[in-house]
Amino acid sequence: MKYGFIKVAAAIPSVKVGDTKFNLGEIEKQIAVAEGMGVEIISFPELSLTGYSCQDLFRQQLLLDNAEHALLMLLDFTRQLDIITIVGAPVCVGSLLLNCAVVIQQGRILGIVPKTYLPNYSEFYEKRWFASAQDLHPQRIHYAGHHLLVTPGQQVFRTADGVKFGIEICEDVWAPAPPSSCLALAGAEIIFNLSASDDLIGKHGYLKSLLAQQSARTISGYVYSSCGFGESTQDVVYGGNALIYENGQLLEEADRFSLTPQMKVSEIDVEKIRSERRTNSTYVNAQRPPMTGTVSVAKETGGAEEFVHCLPKNNPEKEFTLSRTVSPHPFIPASADMAASCEEIFNIQVCGLAKRLVHTHCKTVVIGVSGGLDSTLALLVCIKTFDKLGYDRKGIMGITMPGFGTTGRTYNNAMTLMESLGVSIMEINISDAVTRHFRDIGHDASVHDTTYENSQARERTQLLMDLSNKHGGMVVGTGDLSELALGWCTYNGDHISMYGVNVSIPKTLIRHLVKYVAQSGVDETSAKTLLDIIDTPISPELTPAGEDGEIAQKTEDLVGPYELHDFFLFYCLRYGFRPGKIYYLAKIAFRSVYGEEVIRHWLRNFYRRFFSQQFKRSCLPDGPKVGSVSLSPRGDWRMPSDAMASDWIAEVEAL
Repeated sequence: MKYGFIKVAAAIPSVKVGDTKFNLGEIEKQIAVAEGMGVEIISFPELSLTGYSCQDLFRQQLLLDNAEHALLMLLDFTRQLDIITIVGAPVCVGSLLLNCAVVIQQGRILGIVPKTYLPNYSEFYEKRWFASAQDLHPQRIHYAGHHLLVTPGQQVFRTADGVKFGIEICEDVWAPAPPSSCLALAGAEIIFNLSASDDLIGKHGYLKSLLAQQSARTISGYVYSSCGFGESTQDVVYGGNALIYENGQLLEEADRFSLTPQMKVSEIDVEKIRSERRTNSTYVNAQRPPMTGTVSVAKETGGAEEFVHCLPKNNPEKEFTLSRTVSPHPFIPASADMAASCEEIFNIQVCGLAKRLVHTHCKTVVIGVSGGLDSTLALLVCIKTFDKLGYDRKGIMGITMPGFGTTGRTYNNAMTLMESLGVSIMEINISDAVTRHFRDIGHDASVHDTTYENSQARERTQLLMDLSNKHGGMVVGTGDLSELALGWCTYNGDHISMYGVNVSIPKTLIRHLVKYVAQSGVDETSAKTLLDIIDTPISPELTPAGEDGEIAQKTEDLVGPYELHDFFLFYCLRYGFRPGKIYYLAKIAFRSVYGEEVIRHWLRNFYRRFFSQQFKRSCLPDGPKVGSVSLSPRGDWRMPSDAMASDWIAEVEAL
């Protein structure tokens, strides 16, 4: 600091959602530039190490571990640097996950400041992942190689030259009583705000007014950095804001909606702030303790005596062996009464569909019946729902739509099942319509590519939707949880419906449900058909059958065994386990079924498809949640469609 001025910077780095290695590199670039310019304190946006818009990825242990590792790398990078850096990161403190600002200098963590006010309204739902500083009790943690005391109270930092500064995070400044007000009264001369505020019409002007007023009210410098290009634009846009104020006066402002990184630098006159505070009698009076009310004094947390250290292991390399069993089918209820479990699942599906039918005053449903497992389960749910509501089963319009790949086995099973269950039947061969479509778009019908396959799926969906309009009905979707996880569905094709009854039912569970009905709930003809459907290879039947007339396009040959993918999905979503742990558990669960290389191959494929296909899940139709895992974009799984899978895949490849 010279002549009372301190040089500060508000940075907006490029970011890739969930890619901590990339984000670290971008942060380091801007630190290096700022250090060269003589900046003493640089501030980055909220959750800048991970990206703010990771959504439910914040429940993934791998992301949390990678954020801590990235911070370790940043500490090493700054070891020889005098600049003070403030970055955003998710930090686990006991049973809490906190949205934090981490202050570092010369390879050391000076402090961790958790966010106090978590927005949970409109487009924000931070309480889904994070706890507030108000939920925190002072406690020591080991983080990034440091033993640290994390507290919910005020933290005022002091530079070597005696400049005092404090930190608040995004929503904190929008609160009726911002933490920055208390920080200023506790001596902070500059407030740094790490933010991730999205851009809306009229919001930017209001934001600038708010920051100017807070800077003036607290007679402080105010440095605001908010994330920009690179954050997910799934639902909102982050335009990027870097703003520097001094006692209400705007000193520097970044360009909004820039596609390149930005850093705004200015000097705050700390001596001027100190002079203004001394002169302003109102500010001086505000520093007095309150005359009434109760003053609570927090007990100071002790030091090392709080910990009991264990003795070092004599043999730290001793091999670990898991003695407990690992079920290969975690989605299958462990209940001794499987029939009761299946009945409960059906009841959930049926009640969901029944509510939707009653709400819409609809007594007609339209469903595509292919003779495969998924459409069979959906049809059975429709049957049970209509029976429960006392509706005529003829209101269920079962549409079979044979095409280029339909085999005699699936066609006959579809027709036989619909006849024995007593629903209305319509057959529409799509071959001519799709062939005409190929001519219209100039596609060679002999080329059996994605266009060839998806054109059939979309033709079928169009027929179902148009028939529902014609008959005043509702299209019931047939897609299941496993297909949604892998993206094994056609966008704007079979992934669209008016209500999807199977959306949270994995493929491994569907077999049990269909078998349960075959054994207990239908006539002999239907039961025989259902058992044959269970034994039929899973296939979308979108490419021609083999010369023997049997199914040639088998799904599990293309995407992998569903029992493996369901296992991966369960532990990935239910507990947020990292790939290495899932691989370890899978080797135990499937030791007599699949070799290690096979498991590793399909685990990599799972993560590749799971990340790349999120855009399909982001616009899913409504459907009932049945178990502990769901991929609804409105409920259990809110993931950006443009998140990076690189770290997850890299861990699989390193196994």
